[in-house]
Amino acid sequence: MLLIADTTTCTRTRSWFAIQVKSRSENVAARMLRERDLEVFLPLVRSRRIWSDRVVERNRPLFPGYLFCRFDFKDRSSPIVTAPGVVRIVGFGTKPEPVSDSEIAAVRAIVASGFRFEPWQFLSVGKAIRIVHGPLAGVEGRLIRSKNRDQVVVDITLLQRSVAVDVEGIWVEPIGIAV
Repeated sequence: MLLIADTTTCTRTRSWFAIQVKSRSENVAARMLRERDLEVFLPLVRSRRIWSDRVVERNRPLFPGYLFCRFDFKDRSSPIVTAPGVVRIVGFGTKPEPVSDSEIAAVRAIVASGFRFEPWQFLSVGKAIRIVHGPLAGVEGRLIRSKNRDQVVVDITLLQRSVAVDVEGIWVEPIGIAV
């Protein structure tokens, strides 16, 4: 629930990039990148695992398989991809894509807040979803956002009509992905 990875600062036009790392190598990759004087953010969440004989609490990555690194891509890309545990810089095709500063700031604020937080599924507008909780459990449709409310739209194809119903985000899951 807490813990922000150490950061170091540099001056230049730097952007945050998501770095994909090998499975369970987030801490090693973060340490190696820090040793190369790069600014690293590895958001961690406190988790509890219950075994038959004990309860274990530990910090685990909020986004398993990923960490964030801030650098000037034109100057510093090779030290990133050659670091142990690093798979690639995330982007579209072969072009790395920066992560918005506001998104990183939001995650940092959440991690530092002391409030309980957890990973959550990404639901984009237009995504096919299924309602899994509440009185509408089992209903399938498309997620839309209208006037800052999440709604599920159910289509009646034959009539070429649709109906939208307000839902809570915790009631839905994407279709085709086990949660």
